[in-house]
Amino acid sequence: MTPHPAPAATILWTRALAVSATVALFLLCLLWELWLAPTGRGTLSIKALPLLLPLAGLARMRLYTYRWTSLLVWLYVAEGAVRAPTEHGAGAWLAGFEVALAMVIFVACAVHVRARLRGGAAAAA
Repeated sequence: MTPHPAPAATILWTRALAVSATVALFLLCLLWELWLAPTGRGTLSIKALPLLLPLAGLARMRLYTYRWTSLLVWLYVAEGAVRAPTEHGAGAWLAGFEVALAMVIFVACAVHVRARLRGGAAAAA
């Protein structure tokens, strides 16, 4: 059995960034809808639940998880982009933070996938 090579620095920091930003976006969605600027009875807080699905795969560096997570976060970008101009006060700021965190997750996932695919192509050559 051959030992696995150590992951490159790019892969490690993108994993850390993707996991931490996903947790931050999950907490932001919960806090936003339950305490900071609730709309209604807090039923919109269930929008945070899909963010729990990719956490284990992101932590284990599953390439497939990085790929579909980069698509999932566009739902949060869209929601934040719609709510930022229509909300007032704290809600507008929170929507802006939601867009920013979702974009951080997207960039981290995209850079991670690209680095992994380049590493695989280099190892195959």
